[in-house]
Amino acid sequence: MRGVKALRSSKLSSLPLRHFSTLTLSKSKKSAPSPPPPLPITANALRDSVTSSQWQFIKHISGELNPTLISNALPNLRSSPDRVLTFIENISPNCLDITCYSLVICILSRLPSPKEATQLLKQVISARVVTHKEFFDGLVSAREKLEIKSSIVLDLLVRAYCELKKGEEALKCFYLLKQKGILPKIETCNDLLSLFNKLNRTHLAWIVYAEMFRMKISSTVCTFNIMINVLCKEGKLKKAKEFIENMQCLGVKPNLISYNTVIHGYCSKGDFEGANKFFETMIVKGIEPDSYTFNSLISGMVKEGREKEVSSLLEKMKSFGLIPTAVTYNTLIDSCCNKGDLEKAFFYRDEMVKIGVVPSVTTYNLLIHALFLDGRMAETDDLVKEMAEKRVLHDVITYNILINGYCRAGNAKKAFKFYDEMLSRGLRPTIVTYTSLIKVLGKRNRMKEADDLVVEILRKGIFPDLIMFNALIDGHCANGNIVRAFDILKEMNKMNVQPDEVTYNCLMQGYCRESKVEEACALLEEMKGRGIKPDHISYNTLISGYSKRGDMDNAFKVRDDMLSAGFNPTLLTYNALIQGLCKKQEGVLAEELLKEMVSKGITPDDSTYLALIEGIGDVDGFLGRNDPS
Repeated sequence: MRGVKALRSSKLSSLPLRHFSTLTLSKSKKSAPSPPPPLPITANALRDSVTSSQWQFIKHISGELNPTLISNALPNLRSSPDRVLTFIENISPNCLDITCYSLVICILSRLPSPKEATQLLKQVISARVVTHKEFFDGLVSAREKLEIKSSIVLDLLVRAYCELKKGEEALKCFYLLKQKGILPKIETCNDLLSLFNKLNRTHLAWIVYAEMFRMKISSTVCTFNIMINVLCKEGKLKKAKEFIENMQCLGVKPNLISYNTVIHGYCSKGDFEGANKFFETMIVKGIEPDSYTFNSLISGMVKEGREKEVSSLLEKMKSFGLIPTAVTYNTLIDSCCNKGDLEKAFFYRDEMVKIGVVPSVTTYNLLIHALFLDGRMAETDDLVKEMAEKRVLHDVITYNILINGYCRAGNAKKAFKFYDEMLSRGLRPTIVTYTSLIKVLGKRNRMKEADDLVVEILRKGIFPDLIMFNALIDGHCANGNIVRAFDILKEMNKMNVQPDEVTYNCLMQGYCRESKVEEACALLEEMKGRGIKPDHISYNTLISGYSKRGDMDNAFKVRDDMLSAGFNPTLLTYNALIQGLCKKQEGVLAEELLKEMVSKGITPDDSTYLALIEGIGDVDGFLGRNDPS
């Protein structure tokens, strides 16, 4: 016990020592007298042990420490924030109550950096043991007890709530500061404004800004930039420009961020010309653009479909000594991928490599996703290999794209290979990952594994959303497990996940597969009763169900209901009705439907032809006679 030995040799003679059992060497048969009971630890003794850094001793006595003892010792340690920090690291949190924490945080706020105090503030907030008001009052009391004049700790409380994205509590503490007559620091105000901007609660940002004006808190360039961003989010670009002019009148010089924010605002709104004009104003004012400026302009240009003009913008970028970044090229690649122009997308990828810009994981994600959508699986594999060769690590988005792509292709083996790889790398699968896997398990009639997967994700604290529930219900219905599908519907209700038209369509299709069309019709009425509007799939499911059963009267009745609901018949509608009529040898009616179908510009497909061959025979002759051209 080095700590105890050091303590004994110290000058702290007033510190009571602990008593330990010792081995007697006496040969006397008389038993050794019992050691006296340990003396209680006092606040002064605790203070002295902290001051002299007797951490081993403190650990030894930690079981006897309590909030009252600690709160009595802390005021005499206000000049030793470093030692107080080490002290709380060496004792159990159970020894501390809100009074202790408030005292400790106030003492830590005297350190040169606010990091330690802020971290402890966030820990107490996250523990949810006190309300914002109790915490604020505790810090006020601690500040008074410690005779600390600075109000920094109260500012740090507001900022800690901001860092935790707890806007309401942060705002309430801001008002508590105002009630106490304490002027919040501008950094605190900026944190509040920034939080509400990020949370898209811009009305609250304006409330805080108005309070700052009333309290005569001078805005900085950072304050103005946040409010310019707020105006741009609200689509008030004219006012954002006026804000920049007002800054200059108030003696605050707009910086690059000020101009970039407005340029980005114009581009987000799809007004490239407005952005370009403001860019020219910025240049006249002598503010040099950066890569972000040009990336915003390029993004705005491609949004307007002006890709052909991008090259001139890239040249202008180079004229300012700026090299296009991965973000620049990713913007162009994303635009090409969205338009299905993979050739151009790969052209930009090759160009960025040529000028020495390393493709990022985002570059590969965009290209891999586009290749999957285009059904070019082999090239997807090539890109995955290229990523490995260039040591570009997959992120969660990469894995989700790969897993979803292979699941859509029905390749469960490869999907689970990437899932296992994702886990081995310590990446946490998302609900999107699991939903993709459930869908492919449904395609492979492996719904027991799908159910097991849901149990696993619940164990991990991930709760299924509507899309995942729909995938589960669809899988069970497709595999003939209609009872299990309805059990899942009950689970949805228990978890307050409201079903939608997709949920009911899956269940209706499940019933129709079992020729239980009446039950499917009852579900249609149930969904209407719950305020869920049926779509064309709902009606087509019932039409197909009745047609397969040969009940054409009800099939046409549902078709009429479909028309009344505002849905036009689709290829699936006509195919189902024609197939039903042909099975009943109603060739004349099938011909009439075919005429109607062609007149409405719906082209028959293979299913239509197969049904017509059975019911009519000379399909080509019929189509020739009725060719509108």
